[in-house]
Amino acid sequence: MSLLATLPEGYRAAVIGASGAIGGALVQALQADPRCAAVHGLARSATPSFDLAIEASIAAAAARLREQGPLHLVVCATGVLSLGPRSPEKRLTDLDPTTLAQALAVNTVGPALVLKHFHELLPLKERGLLAVLSARVGSIGDNRKGGWYAYRASKAALNQLLHTAAIEVARKRPLAVLAALHPGTVQSALSQAIIGDAEATTPPAAAVNLLTVLNGLQPEHSGGFFAWDGTAIAW
Repeated sequence: MSLLATLPEGYRAAVIGASGAIGGALVQALQADPRCAAVHGLARSATPSFDLAIEASIAAAAARLREQGPLHLVVCATGVLSLGPRSPEKRLTDLDPTTLAQALAVNTVGPALVLKHFHELLPLKERGLLAVLSARVGSIGDNRKGGWYAYRASKAALNQLLHTAAIEVARKRPLAVLAALHPGTVQSALSQAIIGDAEATTPPAAAVNLLTVLNGLQPEHSGGFFAWDGTAIAW
């Protein structure tokens, strides 16, 4: 059974960050779906190379895919938790301007440019899905522990950009759904140093969860922030 039964037969998909744990698992899940006509995995290691830090690279990838027809699913599965030897900040005195700027560049600016260049690849008159990977710690309303300044701020900013983009996209693409998704704690290189031996979801299971959530979202949910189990998360 297709995980994306609400998309048209022969839908086309693109996964940005396909070399990552979740991105790679998403590509594999989509490749296994007989209703998916094509899935394009974009990453630095792919050919042609794709660099989220270079807008020209993002624009060129969007232009190449546009020539092949609309995309019914776009997932930006990118992000960084720790930068270099620095762990997420525990207190204000740990704040470092370079680390903060890098977190915003990777977690906010890059995905925002994906929104800019890829939203126009969604169909005009068919259902289309565009998702970015966010994190529950990016929720301002749900922040009860503090710390993790750069990561929290960069994901909160991403959520705002996604929500704002959804309002604009709906004017020309009323059947499109844009969503910020929290995948849960997933086993990956990004999370290993932080979670240690704590319980975590495997990337394949996370991919199934995320696609299942997207399948159930309707246009009235566009611009929302959702967890891996489909529940809405406070801004």
